[in-house]
Amino acid sequence: MATKILAPLAGKIVRIDIEAGASLFEDQEILFIEAMKMETPIYAPCDGVLDKVLKKVGDDVEEDDLIAIMA
Repeated sequence: MATKILAPLAGKIVRIDIEAGASLFEDQEILFIEAMKMETPIYAPCDGVLDKVLKKVGDDVEEDDLIAIMA
């Protein structure tokens, strides 16, 4: 079953640490969103494999935008 990873806040993607296909463990940092000059890490919600990253560095996101999918 796929697990959706949503943006918890509006901002800009400034760093992506993991590529699609990588194995993840719960609470591992996946990417960072910058808002108001502060970087917020986005963590894997569970163990699994990162299926797709739907955003790239420099993309703007809104709260609750789908940013990645885990398998």
